[in-house]
Amino acid sequence: MKPVCLIIGAGAGIGGNVGKRFAAEGFHSVLCRRRDQQGLDQLVEGIRADGNDASGFLLNVVEPDAIENMVALVEKDIGPIEVVVYNLGAQIGDRALADTSYKAFEMGWRIGTLGLFRVASCLCPLMEKRGTGTILVTSATAAMRGNGGQHSHAAAMGGRRMLCQSLNAEFGPKGIHVAHILIDGAVDAPDTLGKMLGAEQFQALRESRGMEHDGLMLPARIADTYLHLAQQHRSTWTHEMDLRSFGDLPWWNH
Repeated sequence: MKPVCLIIGAGAGIGGNVGKRFAAEGFHSVLCRRRDQQGLDQLVEGIRADGNDASGFLLNVVEPDAIENMVALVEKDIGPIEVVVYNLGAQIGDRALADTSYKAFEMGWRIGTLGLFRVASCLCPLMEKRGTGTILVTSATAAMRGNGGQHSHAAAMGGRRMLCQSLNAEFGPKGIHVAHILIDGAVDAPDTLGKMLGAEQFQALRESRGMEHDGLMLPARIADTYLHLAQQHRSTWTHEMDLRSFGDLPWWNH
């Protein structure tokens, strides 16, 4: 039975590429996303076409028991979850305080912070019993710096970062590696940045900054870093890491 890499938030960007990378290393990648069955099927079929193992499920993390049931299903029917990647964003766009409803603010927290807490509540006891496990959490610049119009997103990402620190403090000594990965820049991802900008503007950005210019973060290269984190020896575990393109100023220099 192969070890499982469970990816919550598996689009065509970071999540899908992480699934592909881990599957190539012998994992059974379980890809979960909220919608777009066709896109999910294409990701799974692409991994299988390379001769590797993958499964795909639609998952809405804000639904009661959805996360808990998914973890139970994977552990029972596919295999032990050795790595979980929490890759869900909580970006609702720039909104002034007056334009941010209670519902919108709370939704960011439910996706960005509560969802991770629920994953940890399910998986940490299992990983602790096995004495091993890795939790890789994708985060954003907003976890470090709250800008105007980012009330919901910054609160969710800041909470996510602190939750990772608390999980690390409790479960690191028990053999569970918790890593918080700050994506400090624009990712060349059609499912996220592409949808935010629209197809025409996204393509123009790729031509001016991406592709051979390496000014946009490449999801496949991000996936290499996620695999590296999961393979680190515990004498040199990384808890927090930030990634950005060579041409971008880091968050602390803005």
